[in-house]
Amino acid sequence: MTRIVRFADDTGAVSTGVADETGTIRTFEGAPRIADLLRLPAADLRALVEATAASTDPGLPVRDVLLLPPLDGLMELWAAGVTYERSRDARVAESTEQSVYERIYDAARPELFFKSQPWRVVTDDEPIAVRDDSDLDVPEPELGLVLNRHGETVGYVIVDDVSSRSIEGENPLYLPQAKIYAGSAAVSSGIAPFWEIEDATALKISLEVRRDGAVAYEATTTTASFHRPPQGLVDHLWHSQPFPDGAVLSTGTGIVPGLDFTLRGGDVVEITIDGVGKLSNPVRGDQAELDWLVEAIDHPLTRRAHRTAASGGR
Repeated sequence: MTRIVRFADDTGAVSTGVADETGTIRTFEGAPRIADLLRLPAADLRALVEATAASTDPGLPVRDVLLLPPLDGLMELWAAGVTYERSRDARVAESTEQSVYERIYDAARPELFFKSQPWRVVTDDEPIAVRDDSDLDVPEPELGLVLNRHGETVGYVIVDDVSSRSIEGENPLYLPQAKIYAGSAAVSSGIAPFWEIEDATALKISLEVRRDGAVAYEATTTTASFHRPPQGLVDHLWHSQPFPDGAVLSTGTGIVPGLDFTLRGGDVVEITIDGVGKLSNPVRGDQAELDWLVEAIDHPLTRRAHRTAASGGR
């Protein structure tokens, strides 16, 4: 198992490298950003990753560094909606404008929306949040495509597209407020290279929400239930704008809890995608509790204190 990772050492210096199954990271020569790696064609990136993994560099133990979200530079996080039948049904049920979601399900053009800049993204064991002006909020476990500047899928990550169902349901024009706020975007720290995922359309996705030590909600789905092929989403996203440093495109969710469930502060959300990994995040009840992300832009080790608090000292 190989993962492309971005990390900070104890001085706060940020590098990228290849993590292997032994828990060792070998740093890319020149310490490029993830954005720099995504300027390479897929074949060149694969050659670089495999050469770095096979080098004689003794590497660094993962436990001695702070893993960071795998987005930087001019990368963007985008997301797709209504890509599973379950998602369509849930959106129709919650919305005051039901026909909008019924029409988009079979439309030629998919629903695509901007989700986050790199600095707003949180990763493993860092807190996500629910809006304090929303009373119905859910995690949305999704497979994320890591795309290079050429629109090639070069890897996969887990994305939690945290959303306010009450705000979006009130009016679809409120979608940016329902989807874009501090603590609404979590991405797993390791990028699974494309050559290690045999079939991205046959991956099991599991969600578990724990509350007060018990399971409050759990469900599974599979990417085999995609209504739209992932490459079609990429083609539409790349159709009219360049992504010089690549992007991550979250492909939509097939797991939507009933209207009687909402996330609460203190919950823990855990998402697993077979072959890709696991993403776990505690929930905060006020998005203002993510204000530390501003400081973390220039001081990445700021994340350590919040992650330690979030993960119970791990």
